[in-house]
Amino acid sequence: MITWATRFRLKQYAKASLWIVPLFGLVLGVALAEAASSAEGVSWLPKTWDYSASTATSVLSSVVGSMIALLGFVVTIGVLVIQQATGTLSPRYMRLWYRDRLQKAVLATFTGTFAFAYTLLRSIEADSVPNLGVTMAGAAVSLSLLLLLIYLNRFTHNLRPVAIADIVGRQGERVLARAAAHLRPVLVSDGTLPPHGQVVGIRAERGGVIQAVDAAGMVALAARHDCVLVLGASVGDFVPPGGMLVEVRGGASVPDSRRVMDFVALGVERTIEQDPAFALRILVDIAIRALSPAVNDPTTAVQVLNHISSFLYAVGRAGVRSQYVLADDSGRPRLLVPARPWANYVQLAVTEIRDYGATSIQVCRRLRALLEGLLTALPTECGPALHAELGLLDEAVDRAFTDPLRRAGARSSDSQGIGGRPTHVVPPDAPHSDSGS
Repeated sequence: MITWATRFRLKQYAKASLWIVPLFGLVLGVALAEAASSAEGVSWLPKTWDYSASTATSVLSSVVGSMIALLGFVVTIGVLVIQQATGTLSPRYMRLWYRDRLQKAVLATFTGTFAFAYTLLRSIEADSVPNLGVTMAGAAVSLSLLLLLIYLNRFTHNLRPVAIADIVGRQGERVLARAAAHLRPVLVSDGTLPPHGQVVGIRAERGGVIQAVDAAGMVALAARHDCVLVLGASVGDFVPPGGMLVEVRGGASVPDSRRVMDFVALGVERTIEQDPAFALRILVDIAIRALSPAVNDPTTAVQVLNHISSFLYAVGRAGVRSQYVLADDSGRPRLLVPARPWANYVQLAVTEIRDYGATSIQVCRRLRALLEGLLTALPTECGPALHAELGLLDEAVDRAFTDPLRRAGARSSDSQGIGGRPTHVVPPDAPHSDSGS
């Protein structure tokens, strides 16, 4: 029996694989070629589709060679994408790039056209030419070229840091919304656990990052044993070998440890399926690489901050908690899942960008606009973390800018960093403000 964790890992492998979909294209190409060969001799084919044996052989041979060349071209583009992503963007983004459906469709079309033309070559004889198949091969080449142009257009535009930031930010927001919709029906309102008796710890047999958790399966398992399961780490955390993974509290019986482990997927790195903070991690990576001395591009960091602002707004509106207590059908608490509180999201989004961009007036002004904008737009319970970051931003500006005029400019709020309409201007002799407003 395949466990939930194994199925999850298989899905992750299939999503990131670049050979599974092209393999299906290869098989489909052979099947279509056989079908086209068997359809020869039908009366409804127009006379313009008649080919000589030499012409058909020449056309199909050219198609086979061109498809191999196009496959090599796409692979070359893929290598260049990897080099750019790891050098100027974020290596973490590669997990998302491998999943691109258009890229897999292009590769599948090329391999399918190759297999189709190569299979038809075997059926060409002096007195028998697969006329329908040769015409279909020409149509497949046209489709391949069209998809190649779309592929080039998309990746030419989407390789820009700001475009990738938009893609990653939207994916993170979708994961956040999906998680909120999934947890809301089974969430215990007060977020507390009942008193418990015995506690049995289940430790990880091998180390790894918690990539996902089958919350519904763990709740059902806890209900069968009338116990409470407490996850020892949140999704995205690394659990070392022998580390505490799950605690079993109370209950009439203790579930088998291997059965509990079946609902927790461990892997070598984080995934975005149940970890929206992973999207924020990628956004921050892109911003701080733009702020490195080798690149020195604060404008890109400011553009990425736009998408970080949108993501933080979605997190604040979702009302994230430090932990989630899930209940069974009868309303009894069965599972506690630790999570990231609002303050952790804010720290992840701001800390490194503030540290690396403290000497850039543009970055400091955009950071202040981000924090002050969130203060205005989000509920009051989000305020303390934002005020704390504004205070740290003031301290960083004071250390970086000793001149009163430049310090005042850096402590102003500007949604464009530089060149926009300042929403808050600090006089040169203004005292330090803990709220930053």
